[in-house]
Amino acid sequence: LAKHSNGSQLIMCLFFLTGNICRSPIAEAVFRKMATDAGVVDKWVIDSGATTDWNTGSSPDARGLACLRTHGIETKHRARQVTKEDFMSFDYILCMDESNLSDLKKKANSVKNSKAKIELLGSYDPEKQLIIKDPYYGHEEDFENVYEQCVRCCKVFLENNS
Repeated sequence: LAKHSNGSQLIMCLFFLTGNICRSPIAEAVFRKMATDAGVVDKWVIDSGATTDWNTGSSPDARGLACLRTHGIETKHRARQVTKEDFMSFDYILCMDESNLSDLKKKANSVKNSKAKIELLGSYDPEKQLIIKDPYYGHEEDFENVYEQCVRCCKVFLENNS
């Protein structure tokens, strides 16, 4: 279990997606800013990851970065693949759609000491939009929709864990 330098328990949260360049880095950046603005970021370990190694080391999609910037958010995230250790160390793994959810649950079942609570980030959406749709083949407004959904979901998730 991760501990803060003052000895208090850290809550570890991983946002998850197939490629880790669109939705998950947006969710990670939104949540980090929200936790920072609320003065609780030091209680969290916040990251994002992918099932595949397609984009390992890559920056998030330029359209996603542009969308975040219009909302005053910067991220230095680089895509990475999820490891077995992630299932043993993270408290929450929040993913964006059903195929991610079933991939993650399969992976978690193969890890002996998995403790991560695997959920759809959309399950926290007060507007009940369960799936956060992939904007990759879409337009700027699709990235904006992802951003808005992430804001709504992260706000509720943070409130539930404060």
